[in-house]
Amino acid sequence: MSELRTNRDSNHGADLVELRLDTVRDLDVDGALSDRKYPVIVTCRPTWEGGKFEGSEEERHAILRKALQLGAEWVDLEWKGEFNQLITERQGRNIVLSMHDFKETPVDLEERYSAMRHCGTQVVKVAVACNSGSDVVRLLRLGRATGPDQVVLVGMGQIGSPTRLLPLHFGSCWTYAGEGVAPGQLPLKAMVEEFRCREVTNSTKVYGVAGAPIAHSLSPAMHNRGFEFFGRDAVYLPFEAAGVADLMELVQELGVVGLSVTAPFKQAILPYLGDIDVVGEGVGAVNTLKVVGDRWNGINTDVPGFLAPLEVRGGVRGLRASVLGAGGSARAVAFGLARGGAEVTICSRQESRAKTVAELVGGRIGRLPPEPASWDLLVNTTPVGTYPNVEESPVDAGSLVGGKTVYDLVYNPGRTRFIREAVDAGCEVISGLEMLVAQALRQFEWWCGVSPTVDLFRKAALEALASRSTGSQEP
Repeated sequence: MSELRTNRDSNHGADLVELRLDTVRDLDVDGALSDRKYPVIVTCRPTWEGGKFEGSEEERHAILRKALQLGAEWVDLEWKGEFNQLITERQGRNIVLSMHDFKETPVDLEERYSAMRHCGTQVVKVAVACNSGSDVVRLLRLGRATGPDQVVLVGMGQIGSPTRLLPLHFGSCWTYAGEGVAPGQLPLKAMVEEFRCREVTNSTKVYGVAGAPIAHSLSPAMHNRGFEFFGRDAVYLPFEAAGVADLMELVQELGVVGLSVTAPFKQAILPYLGDIDVVGEGVGAVNTLKVVGDRWNGINTDVPGFLAPLEVRGGVRGLRASVLGAGGSARAVAFGLARGGAEVTICSRQESRAKTVAELVGGRIGRLPPEPASWDLLVNTTPVGTYPNVEESPVDAGSLVGGKTVYDLVYNPGRTRFIREAVDAGCEVISGLEMLVAQALRQFEWWCGVSPTVDLFRKAALEALASRSTGSQEP
């Protein structure tokens, strides 16, 4: 109880605090409610609804009834909990009637909502697992159809994050923040400061980054900082989906106007686009979309973003450039290098894919690891060395001897083992954070017509990395 009371009053920035009494060992309802700083929702969730309360239903009903008698602003009652008498006594006032499904969005979602609404409570809460963008669309349409009734619609899991970050779009009268109490929750600080949840209205323009997985992305931190700096009524969210068609249904239904695209959608999304820039056509992939009229147009900012740190160091013309990997990132890197006049060699264990990338840019296939002193520029496009596998490196230290510049697209941690060993070998090094920031700046400028500073985006990205406690060192 002492921990609950301390946490209850330390949620600076919250409007309403949920007290999960089912998680308290030495339960004292009076103590939970007395001297509180914020209005509360009292919840005592049973194990059969995903909670931790193992006592009898009679005990649980008594706890929740007492909370109302002591003046709790809200109590959360489960739809299947047989609270009809209490609901009638209160005429539904101060009561949230809730339903949870931690596995899926049920096929009869709309029918369940209708039945819950007829119970006469002040608020109806539906929290369901979203396994696809179409599940989120169903919640969106349900919220639009509720009219003036008070409702809270929550899509659990990463795919459901738009329901938490855009509550007004879904008709919700409040949204939940938290430290992982439920699947897909975001911390209060991130909700209020990074995503500026309080300022988002139905007229706020929505942008985002699409990928699977996408929770790790630093793009929201950068772009939301840019919108704040320029005073734009816009917000940037992470979007995850079951496939590219599922993604496009979701973003179109939500009215998204600009989208960053990462794996696995960069190539699959091309058939959905109108105009594509020359670089996107050449690489066969785009990473940035915006709505123009009634269609989506696409560009590739990965290539200029990759080249930007090299251009300030003298460019790549005439360099012997070896690329580690043969995936989508390797295609963009190889295209940019060849276009800039470098001699490109693709080094990958997957020879057929390496051949495809080499043929795309008129390069050749090299051995892995590359021979020492066989390159001037060595670029890692693989995820090897990414947190938490920070002691891994795409090549052994001996391969770095005699080289000039090492460029690691991995940005978490900032100083990978690959980078550290390159420094020890006397190489100049470039961190993936430089590319991340450079390509994001180009995205923002294409969408908004103004460009933030490198320092603004770099600082936002570094702060986001630090907040995730990954142990990332600044590059």
